[in-house]
Amino acid sequence: MGGPFDPHPPRRRQRLSHPTKCAVLVGAGDVIGYEGVWRTVKEARTDRGPMGGLAVVVTWEEGGTTRFPAGDELLLKQPEPE
Repeated sequence: MGGPFDPHPPRRRQRLSHPTKCAVLVGAGDVIGYEGVWRTVKEARTDRGPMGGLAVVVTWEEGGTTRFPAGDELLLKQPEPE
């Protein structure tokens, strides 16, 4: 990684194949790509992060929970039809 005064890398010019959503806007039923797997949000709530900032705690339908900083962009896909 470069130093703090090095030029910034160019911005991505191509569109992502899936939309993104800011973590603080995630809700039940959203399907998120996380650790290479698509997971369904069962519940999302806000909390304090380890450094005192706003965090989002996501409980997955598949089991377990994960904490994201509120400003993280999360990769979404449309839920599968039932």
